[in-house]
Formats: sequence, C-alpha cells, structure tokens
Amino acid sequence: MRTGNHSTVTAFILAGLTDAPELQLFLFFLFLGIYAVTMVGNLGMITLVLLSSHLHTPMYFFLSSLSFIDLCHSTVITPKMLGNFVKAKNIISYPECMTQLYFFLVFVISECHMLAAMAYDRYVAICNPLLYNAMMSYQVCSWMIFAVYSMGLIGATAHTVCMLRVHFCKADVINHYFCDLFPLLEISCSSIFINEVVVLCFSAFNILFPTLSILSSYTFIIASILRIKSTEGRSKAFSTCSSHMSAVAVFFGSAAFMYLQPSSVSSMDQGKLSSVFYTIIVPMLNPLIYSLSNKDVKLALKKLYEKKFS
Repeated sequence: MRTGNHSTVTAFILAGLTDAPELQLFLFFLFLGIYAVTMVGNLGMITLVLLSSHLHTPMYFFLSSLSFIDLCHSTVITPKMLGNFVKAKNIISYPECMTQLYFFLVFVISECHMLAAMAYDRYVAICNPLLYNAMMSYQVCSWMIFAVYSMGLIGATAHTVCMLRVHFCKADVINHYFCDLFPLLEISCSSIFINEVVVLCFSAFNILFPTLSILSSYTFIIASILRIKSTEGRSKAFSTCSSHMSAVAVFFGSAAFMYLQPSSVSSMDQGKLSSVFYTIIVPMLNPLIYSLSNKDVKLALKKLYEKKFS
C-alpha cells in the first residue's frame, strides 16, 4: 500500500461500456441519437416555460429546473462516452476526471431532491388546493430550488474532497464509461474506508430521504384521489401519478443498485448497466414523461407555433 502524499497517476483510461469492436459504431450512433433527443427535449422545455406566460406556475418552474439539471447531467457524461466509441484508448486526465466526478455528483444529487420537491408540489396542489398559492409562493419555490442545489453542491464537494486524498498507483484503467465513485475506488492503492463511509452515508441520505418524501407525498395524493367521485377524474390523476412514479422508480432504483451496496459485492459491469439508466436514459425520458404528454404544454406549443407562423 502506497503511503505517499500524492497520486502517481496523471491520467486514466476509461474502459467504456464494452470492448467489443463490432458494437462500437452502433453504440456511438445510438447514444448520439439519445443525446440529441435529450438536448432538444430539455432545451425545448426550458424555452417553452420561459416564453409561455400561462406556464409560469410552480409546477413548470420545477419542471424547467429539472430540465436544466438533466441537460447538464447528460452533458457531463455523454460527450466523453461518445469519444470512447471512436478512440482506441479514451484517456482522461486526472484533473478532468475529478472535475467530471464533481459535476456529475452535483447534478445527480440535485435531481434526487428535485424529484422530491416536485412530488411535494403535487401533494400541495391536490391535497391542499385552497392553500396552494400561499404554500407554493414564488419565494417558497425559490428557497426550495436553492436547497436542492445546495444539497447537490455539499454532497459533491464532500465526495470529491475525499477522492482527492486517495492515492492511485500503477492501475490507471477505470472500468466504467465515466469517472464515478466506486470505479475510482476500485483502482485505489490506499485506504478507502473513509470514502466508503462517506459514500454510504451521503448516498443513503440522498436516495432514502427523497424516496421517503416522494412516497409520503403520493400516499396522501392517492388517498385524496380515492375520494374523488368522478371515475374519469380518478383515472386521469392515477395516470399522472403512475408516469411520475415510473420515472422515479427507474432513477432511484438504478442509483440505489449502484451505490447502496459495499464495493466488495458490487459488480462494475452491472453498475455500468444501471448507470446508463440514470445518466443517459432518464434525462431523455423526463421531458416526455413530465411535460410533452401534458395538455398545458401541448397548448403552449400550439400557441407558439401559431404566433410564429401566423
């Protein structure tokens, strides 16, 4: 075990999703297409909310913030991964790796808490409609957004600072398609006990706390929906909840599979697969799940189209 006070590795090699040469070109165009859809969907949602005055509500304020997070989240990961498909060796420098790790953590943690904030917004809207404007005022929403990003910054800073104290010796191949926590800890040649404790504590908080908040919100929402006499109203409300919970289940399930287990029993190949869902697939799906199937969004798109071409 190395006891020096600095890393002897100045760069890493990212192993990527697969080393099968016959799949590289197919995967390149597949993920390029996914990234293009992600960019168009999330940028479109942000622009639509900004330009449509009737979308200036807390619900769409949170949706535009989620789109911004997804946009940044995907941009931190996908371009570097695409490069891995067209290069013999995808080399990433040590500073670039730590920077990617930091911003990945900022946005993935922020997304966890943003989903919880969105669930709370729906809880207030359905369970306390008469108090909605007071409970979800502009000031309250702004403070919630500030808290979401603050937790992302705090968590990312804690993880990255702990990672900077880790020593890397001769092993410089990261068995992943980006610089993530466990793949980096796997190639450490110094003690990682503190890192694993920090990972477990922060991951448990950033996954379990939002999950419990979402489940609590939807428990009250479902109870309120069941009291609705209209069958059509109940069906519409349940449909909205099921779409939201599907996206939440994919994101939190894949993240929990990756992080809420000791590194000694986790498989990096399985981790790659789960990471694809919450780093690439979920940012693409969120605009569709939360927004594009929404009547208000469709109406806003129609009005903008008519205004532009009339």
